[in-house]
Amino acid sequence: MAVLAGLQPERVFHYFEEICSIPHPSYHEEKISAYLVDFAKAHNLEYYTDDIYNVIMIKEASEGMEGAAPLILQGHMDMVAEQEPDCKKDMLTEGLDLEVVDGFVTAKGTTLGGDDGIAVAMALAILEDDTLKHPRLEVIITVSEEVGMEGAAGIDVSMLKGRKMLNLDSEEEGHFLSGCAGGCRMDIEYPFKKESVKGALVSIEVKDCTGGHSGTEIIKGRANATQMVNRILAAGIDTADVCLADYVGGTKDNAIPRATTAKVVTNADAIKAMEAEAAAIKNEYAVTDPEMKIEIKSEGNVVVDGVNAADTRKIVELILSLPNGVQAMSHDIEGLVETSLNLGILNLLEDELKFSFSLRSSVDSAKAALMRKVRMIAEGFGCKTSTHGEYPAWEFKRESTFRDELVALYKEMTGEDAIVETMHAGVECGLLASKLPGLDAVSIGPELYDIHTPKERLGIASTERIYNYVRRVIEMQ
Repeated sequence: MAVLAGLQPERVFHYFEEICSIPHPSYHEEKISAYLVDFAKAHNLEYYTDDIYNVIMIKEASEGMEGAAPLILQGHMDMVAEQEPDCKKDMLTEGLDLEVVDGFVTAKGTTLGGDDGIAVAMALAILEDDTLKHPRLEVIITVSEEVGMEGAAGIDVSMLKGRKMLNLDSEEEGHFLSGCAGGCRMDIEYPFKKESVKGALVSIEVKDCTGGHSGTEIIKGRANATQMVNRILAAGIDTADVCLADYVGGTKDNAIPRATTAKVVTNADAIKAMEAEAAAIKNEYAVTDPEMKIEIKSEGNVVVDGVNAADTRKIVELILSLPNGVQAMSHDIEGLVETSLNLGILNLLEDELKFSFSLRSSVDSAKAALMRKVRMIAEGFGCKTSTHGEYPAWEFKRESTFRDELVALYKEMTGEDAIVETMHAGVECGLLASKLPGLDAVSIGPELYDIHTPKERLGIASTERIYNYVRRVIEMQ
């Protein structure tokens, strides 16, 4: 029996469970894309796909609605694949293990992919429903949103007629998103040559940090596990020579790293200094990261190939010198982060240290200035830099008839005032607006908590309310 059987709305959770059974991390969307194409064929829908696996499905207006303006529904099919350290699931080949706990849907040991699988499930339930009175519906489901909106950047939308779009990629019920930050990923490579080093081999591990989305959660000041390891290394370097033998942390550039490990060759004085720094970090982050663990273990004397003390110092100094976290708050909207960056993925390879940042800003000039700052600092340390997946900010429209209609309907249905806002995380509306002149877009969604972490959970009652709301939006066009 299906785990989500009996939950309402039944067809939404039916499709969500099917989606969760198909592996669909970013850059691995072939199977979920094929599933969507098969759905379109089975329901006699006009559909389009491309060589990067984006899917567009179109359902012509129902009888009597032919004169209504088309409506676009939009979401993305990829998910952030994160898991607990002891979880053995292969998220590239296996589906998720769903659970229903205290009114929420979650996944055992992994992210849930409610961001944005629930949007896809809602769209499929709407498209299959022949009892719903609707205008022409145009459904855009993109790939690789979580790694730089590459699907939205590459998609052809020339066949679409709609200029009103409901994006279903938000995580707070009652919050109507009408603008967001632009962003990009910056990769940095520090070259070196390994050589033989000898001394005490020490393992440093920071794990079980709270983590979270590098856009929506960056304001909360949570520990970045890689930055914490780097601080510990810096304390050791202040005392004695330290030579890196290994260094790896983070799995996604847009997720705050929850775990990072390093192995170094050093001496007893450096170990004592690193232990003192670890205790200070634990104290500093006791509120934001109460479950954080830091382990420093000596593994005996060794002779290994590693990074010499001079290059190790430069690596640590480089990471300390680069900015991280919130850089500026908005002057226009109280409490909104304007500009930030997150050190995401880091790996020590055979001849280089490679790491990446996710940069965001709602002000394009501020984003450009931050990109320049990162590039100049990195190149000053002899690094090579590159930029990928740059996308524009979604500019807030002060006047929007579509948004006004949505807000009024929400008040009518709930008796509550919707919160109209912009956010620091990115959604694809800005990119799609650049391809669809005159597009008027709003982003909504059901309650999702702790996205991009294995604690991610989706509110069941909230999902039902938002789905019923979307149906009413469609009917009133």
